[in-house]
Amino acid sequence: MIEHDNVSPAEDITRSYQPELARVIGKWQMTELMVLLRLQTESGENLEHEPGQFLQVSLPGYGEAPISFCSSPTQTDSFELCVQAVGNLSEAMHDLRPGDFVGVRGPYGHGFPIAEMEGRDILIVAGGIGIAPLRSLINYIADRRSDFGRGIVVYGARTPSDRLFLDDVAAWDARADLETYFSVDEPDDTWTGMTGVVTVPLRGVEIDPDRTTAAVVGPPVMYRYVAMELLAKDMREDDILFSLERRFKCGMGKCGHCQLNDLYVCQDGPVFRYTQLLGRSEAIEVWAPEEQKG
Repeated sequence: MIEHDNVSPAEDITRSYQPELARVIGKWQMTELMVLLRLQTESGENLEHEPGQFLQVSLPGYGEAPISFCSSPTQTDSFELCVQAVGNLSEAMHDLRPGDFVGVRGPYGHGFPIAEMEGRDILIVAGGIGIAPLRSLINYIADRRSDFGRGIVVYGARTPSDRLFLDDVAAWDARADLETYFSVDEPDDTWTGMTGVVTVPLRGVEIDPDRTTAAVVGPPVMYRYVAMELLAKDMREDDILFSLERRFKCGMGKCGHCQLNDLYVCQDGPVFRYTQLLGRSEAIEVWAPEEQKG
């Protein structure tokens, strides 16, 4: 969790356990199952999140759930969450209107190591709704463009209608200082781009492996194949970052729901280096170079 200046230990513990109110100030329906909410804390305090971190969001009578930030920390007056309708709480959040309140506590977890990534080329690989947490990182890089080398965005979705943040996608594609590659698994009559899973456009991306950091978010089944492509490009294992979502409950490493052997995904992650996940098949199905032998 981010450390707050001038906050006593007692105040910090209260913030960790007790939600504060956040008001809905904007809402956009992106797909049938996905809604984008813009919120502002009632106190007006900036949550100072890092790209890759998450919040615990609650509604009375419905419970609490972890949701990743999808807005950049450079957006200081508010923050945004992308909510998929998959249960009682998330469906209730789809019914929220501007002026309604939710409870939030956090931010939690370790996000992407921004300070370490500065000066390097950043390759972002998003599969499906994995674009939501990566939008925070992409827009941070776009807003701090001089702090980074090449910015490369590879985004794959199942169908054209499943793609999220179309205004952002168009803006990224229009920028001369960002390289974009998009694909869909199942094209329709309107689609003119590449067809295939996300590794299809990724295969054609040329990188300098000595100066590139990859940030990858998507369904776990995709991670093995993305790792294969990145290692085939001679990327170092430590420079490949995956974000995991694993049954978060408390967000503070107390309940054990997200425990991964000796790791707590909510505290030690959700962003991990590939090297941290080797040998942990219950996290993702990882791949090692020796599989090429024979």
